[in-house]
Amino acid sequence: MNRLQTKLGKLEMQNPVTVASGTFGTEYADFFDINKLGAYVTKTITKHPKIGNPPPRLYETECGLLNSIGLQNPGVEVFLKEHLPELKTVLKIPIIVSFSGGTIDEFTSMLDLMEQAEGIAGYEVNISCPNVEKEGIAFGVDALVVYELIRRLRNLTDKELIIKLTPNVTDITSIAMAAEEGGADSLALINTVTGMAIDPLTGKSRVKMGICGYSGTAIKPIALANVYKVTQRVKIPILAMGGICNWQDAMEFFYAGASAIAIGTYSFVQPTAALDTIMGLEQYFELNNLFLHDIIGKVRL
Repeated sequence: MNRLQTKLGKLEMQNPVTVASGTFGTEYADFFDINKLGAYVTKTITKHPKIGNPPPRLYETECGLLNSIGLQNPGVEVFLKEHLPELKTVLKIPIIVSFSGGTIDEFTSMLDLMEQAEGIAGYEVNISCPNVEKEGIAFGVDALVVYELIRRLRNLTDKELIIKLTPNVTDITSIAMAAEEGGADSLALINTVTGMAIDPLTGKSRVKMGICGYSGTAIKPIALANVYKVTQRVKIPILAMGGICNWQDAMEFFYAGASAIAIGTYSFVQPTAALDTIMGLEQYFELNNLFLHDIIGKVRL
């Protein structure tokens, strides 16, 4: 009897715990059996290789992590030729490939390439990056652009399309609804909020690029509120992330309406965090004779 089985759009998962893009690699197999996860999400890849932003590009704050990695990755062709085959030998769970582009045509050309490969269960479409055609404004802040992008991608694949939303917008629900209308199977939220840190003695930015992404414990209430707001406006399932450290945090997001959760920053603190969360959930649901679907969206106001 699997009390934690869940579904994210087309994706069947043995449990609702996965890992946030860019925070987890197969090296974590040194700490636990990563096939215990519900799914595996890759680091975001782009059409061409990226060396990322100059250092320093990470800074640990009092209760979170600032990062300005800059999507460092080998590019889609190298990923498909070298990295995906390696993942397929290690992983027996669904592999979700996170990818991003600077134009709609770049997104579609990447998806065309990936559709020719075997072993990909679905895609996480990272729309938090600058849209070259819109003078650098992020894709994810314009509902009309999001709709058109997802509509174009939907026509190219029958696999799971998870759209990763940024919280750095005026109204995240309008973006979520545009993605749903465009044909998204599910939504991932939230991506990092914007943050900054400055050395008070020298006045120098702690991170070379200045303003950057902020993740970790401090953003959990923000993520939780965004998940709840979005679930009130869309029917497609939610993969929630943002400050989740343990099974109790995960429970909050299930009550808010999420069908699955991802652990990110906390894996740097505790490498077995994802497995610990799965085990904690298993014990709780067994002890209370519950199934995951019994509590999703059942927050009491």
